[in-house]
Amino acid sequence: MIRKFGGVAALLLSSTAAFAQGGDTDVTIVLSEELDIVEPCEASRSNVGRVLLQNVSETITELLPGEGLQPRLATEWEDMGDGTWQFKLREGVTFHDGSDMTAADVAHSLARIKSEDITCEIGAKFFGGTTLTTEIVDDHTINITADPAQPILPLLMSTVTVVPEETPMDELVTQPIGTGPYTFDEYNRGQDIKVSLYDGYWGETPEVTGATYVFRADSAVRSAMVQQGEADIAPNIALQDATNPETDFSYPNSETVYLRPDTTMAPLDDIRVRQALNYAVDREAFIGTILADGTLLANAVVPPSTLGYNADMAPFAYDPDRARELLEEAAADGVPTDMEITFIGRNNNWGNVVETLEAIVAMWEEVGFNVDLQMVEVAEWLEQYSQPFPEDRGPTIVAAMHDNANGDPVFSMYFKYDSEGLQSGVRDPDLDAMIAEATGATGDDRAQMWSDVMTYIHDGNAYDVQLFHMVGFSRVNERLSFEPTIKANSELQLSQISFN
Repeated sequence: MIRKFGGVAALLLSSTAAFAQGGDTDVTIVLSEELDIVEPCEASRSNVGRVLLQNVSETITELLPGEGLQPRLATEWEDMGDGTWQFKLREGVTFHDGSDMTAADVAHSLARIKSEDITCEIGAKFFGGTTLTTEIVDDHTINITADPAQPILPLLMSTVTVVPEETPMDELVTQPIGTGPYTFDEYNRGQDIKVSLYDGYWGETPEVTGATYVFRADSAVRSAMVQQGEADIAPNIALQDATNPETDFSYPNSETVYLRPDTTMAPLDDIRVRQALNYAVDREAFIGTILADGTLLANAVVPPSTLGYNADMAPFAYDPDRARELLEEAAADGVPTDMEITFIGRNNNWGNVVETLEAIVAMWEEVGFNVDLQMVEVAEWLEQYSQPFPEDRGPTIVAAMHDNANGDPVFSMYFKYDSEGLQSGVRDPDLDAMIAEATGATGDDRAQMWSDVMTYIHDGNAYDVQLFHMVGFSRVNERLSFEPTIKANSELQLSQISFN
């Protein structure tokens, strides 16, 4: 549910807001971090998805909050059995270069997200451990087979961005060409990105005719730009800046903040050390202070609306004495608990991220951990977060925020926890087998198996430090009719914006 955020500040419009008056149908969006790449098969990353997803590059199906799975580039689908689904593609769709979209483009896009020559996050995240094969029936019909079989394959197709068949298999895109309502016009590094309306779009013509994306790291600056009419939307602002009830929205988003230890090396390979990391954090202290009221304590990397979420599984209690005891027990058995642990955070990952992580470091050090916090930009952060990890690394914990708005743990579990998962710090064959079994299950069995997986990860092994299911804040210029949804941190569809 979306609700207005209550605050007590007046709206100030500066004389610079002239563009916001009258009939201007272009918008300016101020983002918290710059895009390091503009590759459509990386659109599952929040910083990339906010610009490209469903604006420039469209998916085969689409999951709409409150409406469920809907057609996008495919109009219908049918289970053919044995892991094969047949998809009927929309006719009359063209890419921004004027070429027709056909089944050959979809087949190429599916092969490309699994290409070994490039690391496409969509393929690694959502189809890790799965082989995809295709059969082109005709120009607008394609059979897609998943091995092992994926009973929710149409839902998984809501993550797959479609690119032209000519898109290289061995290099990342720098000028994306899609089928969406907007063309990617220019990227002035360090300054802005510009998109404009595509006059050959197959769907309804949006009211927004173009958008400029600018980048400002400081939440207060982003908020002020919208307040003063210099921008139309700041999709991500901090709690303390959401002060205007006329322009500011809070909403429970699909993001979960968690800390991922690399459990392959000492001292993080010892369960007592990982339990101590959990017991040492006073999660309640963050809520209503540097994080919003309504923030929920997490026991899994997926939000409570997800299939199989075990609401009866309690988050770790704040118990610094127990944390000290566990460290002492581990040290007595020869575990090097005094080793320096590198703690990697991503600048502007969420509102007050630095304050959050600094407070956690203080809590850890209070019970005896030796931690070095390093805040880095997204490219350097990904080097530590995604495999292959640096060979010269020491014990490392990475702070992350994971988005799963799709309702099923399959979008999270393999790449976060399987031994071969792109962003997994775990090597556990038993867990690998549990994830594989749950992935292929259906009905009540599927929900129970995913619940068992989450319980095994949290209660059984403390493989990470689950922290918060987040509340997001956005500021929207009053000239717009737009309310953020659960997807607002990772997807901002310009076609959903209208003007007052």
